[in-house]
Amino acid sequence: MTQRQAEIVGAGFAGLTAACALAQRGWRVRVHERADQLRTTGAGIYIYENGLRVLETVGAFDAAVKGAPAAHTREVRDDRNRTISVHRWGGSRVFSIVRQTVINALAESARRAGAEIVLNSAAVSVTPSGELTLSDGRTIKADLVVAADGANSRLRDGLGLVRTRRYLVDGCTRLLIEKTPEERQSGEGATTIEYWSGSRRVLYTPCSETEVYIALVMLDTDVTAKAVPVDTDAWKNWFPHLSPLIDRLGVEGRYDRFELIRLHRWSAGQVAVIGDAAHALPPNIGQGGGCAMMNALALAVHLDGASDIPGALEKWERAERPITDHTQRVSVALGWPATWPPKLRALALSLAGKSKWVVKQRTRTALHRPTGT
Repeated sequence: MTQRQAEIVGAGFAGLTAACALAQRGWRVRVHERADQLRTTGAGIYIYENGLRVLETVGAFDAAVKGAPAAHTREVRDDRNRTISVHRWGGSRVFSIVRQTVINALAESARRAGAEIVLNSAAVSVTPSGELTLSDGRTIKADLVVAADGANSRLRDGLGLVRTRRYLVDGCTRLLIEKTPEERQSGEGATTIEYWSGSRRVLYTPCSETEVYIALVMLDTDVTAKAVPVDTDAWKNWFPHLSPLIDRLGVEGRYDRFELIRLHRWSAGQVAVIGDAAHALPPNIGQGGGCAMMNALALAVHLDGASDIPGALEKWERAERPITDHTQRVSVALGWPATWPPKLRALALSLAGKSKWVVKQRTRTALHRPTGT
């Protein structure tokens, strides 16, 4: 057979995983990244058993988790630092990792497999027949085009695939801070702590040998809370027991509003849409990256040896979409308490931490065995 050509737009978790998996299956792969370097928004990321299996399969696991602590416990605490709920991960792996470390590991694996990554290369449109037009005016014909260009995907929008795109009520400012000497000596593993005060949250997660991932979550209407640089005086007033931590936040950070994206379908002809472009979701169960990588690997598996690419893409979506739809539903539902009265919210969080059914729904994606692993 003639070697098939795949053009991938976007070098994030989805695009780079697809590049690895397709190149490893004999495709000639080129990745277009509009930025002048490989980088990712955000700071830290949780990767659960499902995502770790994908990283192992595409050969990026060791580099991705190097120096990252294994997470073992997640606590939820109130504004008085009282524990509301505790969840311990047993029988499955969870790592908290610097996002850039994962991107670098995936890029390294993709290049080893023979994929080409082109920087400063932006795509502006694509046709279902696989004709990709770049910002410099060139048009490239490919057997497969993968739109992995994020929530604001121009390729997806040009194909008219969006069914739902809805901004949610809350958002998040993400930062990385240096560990203190005491934090560096705290031993193996990591405890994630989510502190609540009113509708605001502080998420504390060690994510490397030297760094801690901090996420400040708030309603999008909360102008003071979402200000960047962070208004440390305001946050210390809301979380007085965290004052020493908040003093370490500095001026870095980026605020993003959470959103939900659902498509009529994940493909059009010879074009597949993956990652946030296909199924953006809030990070309430930490599975945005996990779903992106799972669906990217599964895409390559379903296309392997397939002569009918549009037909293979339809089968791919039928097989993979149910777990992604479930993940979106659970992620959105777990964000609802942000708008509830404090007493009701505390009760709901406490019950959720004790309910076997809620825990099962929350961990279903993490325990899912991805196609191809």
